[in-house]
Amino acid sequence: MPENSIPAPRLDGKTAIITGASRGIGLAVARRLAAEGARVCITARKPGPLAEAAALFPEGSVLAIAGKSDDADHLAEVLDTVAAEFGRLDILVNNAGINPVYGPLMDLEPEAARKIIDVNLYGTLGWVQAAYHHEKLDFAGRGGSVINLSSVSAQTPSPGISFYGISKAAIEQLTRSLAVELGPAIRVNALAPAVVKTQFARALYEGREEQVAAAYPLGRLGTPEDVAAAAAFLASDDAAWITGQILNLDGGLLAAGGNA
Repeated sequence: MPENSIPAPRLDGKTAIITGASRGIGLAVARRLAAEGARVCITARKPGPLAEAAALFPEGSVLAIAGKSDDADHLAEVLDTVAAEFGRLDILVNNAGINPVYGPLMDLEPEAARKIIDVNLYGTLGWVQAAYHHEKLDFAGRGGSVINLSSVSAQTPSPGISFYGISKAAIEQLTRSLAVELGPAIRVNALAPAVVKTQFARALYEGREEQVAAAYPLGRLGTPEDVAAAAAFLASDDAAWITGQILNLDGGLLAAGGNA
């Protein structure tokens, strides 16, 4: 999105944590939230790419802390640092996720399945729990917003990435359950993109982008900025009466009967 098309800052004075934010959707979300006035903490597994991502932000607006999103020690370090440096938490974007396998469910190794669930599902719940219980951040007291990343593969079978979709279906039910449990103090919503042009999704479109995009009524694949714009809306007071919702970002793919 061109910089001059971004609306007046809706997130001034707010602080956000975005996981899996060294590239792709996570980085785009972090940059959009920062452009709308938020201070951001970005996390990812690898220190090098995370440092490169942090260099894209104005000085003083970003913290970058490397670690695994399903590691309790990493969560504690991030939350303690945000409390010390920024003094508050208003927005939590659970973007970190993995899909280390591609193929039919009958060939899925149990250990790979467990790892996908550990990172995608338990990792998401763990971040919400840790933020909720952190005494110095007062996440619930400030009226926080949680945004989880799902996928259209949660809603329709997607050959080759079926178990990833299963993990994301669990994320969607987790989102609805948390919205009921944590309201009215914390709003909890999810974004469910179709194929977005990122390195993570490259195997789904590389070398045949026009063919894949032809299944989308809007005629193109998604971009990280498409997802970032929706995340900024859900994080803002413009979405103050929205919770427990799954927002599909799919260029009309599901309406046309397609799948990721």
